[in-house]
Amino acid sequence: MTKSEKGPKGKITLKVAKNCIKITSDGKKRLDLSKMGITTFPKCILRLNDVDELDLSRNLIRKIPDSISKFQNLRWLDLHSNYIDKLPESIGQMTSLLYLNVSNNQLTSNGLPVELKQLKNIRTVNLGLNHLDSVPTTLGALKELHEVGLHDNLLKNIPMSISKLPKLKKLNIKRNPFPKPDELETFIDSIRRPENLYVVEEKDLCAACLRKCQNARDKLDRIRNMAMTTPRKTIFPNLISPNSMAKDSEDWKILSTSS
Repeated sequence: MTKSEKGPKGKITLKVAKNCIKITSDGKKRLDLSKMGITTFPKCILRLNDVDELDLSRNLIRKIPDSISKFQNLRWLDLHSNYIDKLPESIGQMTSLLYLNVSNNQLTSNGLPVELKQLKNIRTVNLGLNHLDSVPTTLGALKELHEVGLHDNLLKNIPMSISKLPKLKKLNIKRNPFPKPDELETFIDSIRRPENLYVVEEKDLCAACLRKCQNARDKLDRIRNMAMTTPRKTIFPNLISPNSMAKDSEDWKILSTSS
């Protein structure tokens, strides 16, 4: 694309947008409008609502309109590194979404609509580098969530509904004002403690039950040890990666591993 085709910086026309459509390695259509100095959500792209992926990251956008819900086929939405302080309620209608990255914005807890709970298929949500002082319990309704980013916020606790997500594998909660280290073990126990506890002696358990209990104990010990030490930076190649500096800042903390 030549300089004349791009037009003034931040001005997106339908022609420009069409030239920014790429085909991903798995054959999906991605509209990549990242790093283009965009200040206002370009309404012309609503005419390209058949794309599978939309990248508006690293721009100057402050508001996402309700009309974004017209992207009904969208499975991947990257809005990181803008100035967004609120997500529209209509985002709950985008039920095909698998990946949502809104990290490094100006989001507060009030800016997260309860309609997020309607994203029943979503697997990855990154809310890091914002101004969240609480996590909406509605995220606990997203049973397909595998990965959640909550790093670099103002959080002091994590709702039990998040800790009980059945498929959660990676949770990044680094650099939040959580309890002090000597209180952290109690904090972790409080979100992992079962409602009912039955105590039996090892000799009364069959081999399979004893092995299951030992595996569960080992898993809890790993969680406790990881929380009490500074985790090393890990790269997960199977994570759908944002083409951004957010990729470097997402040190996911492993909460559970396949047994």
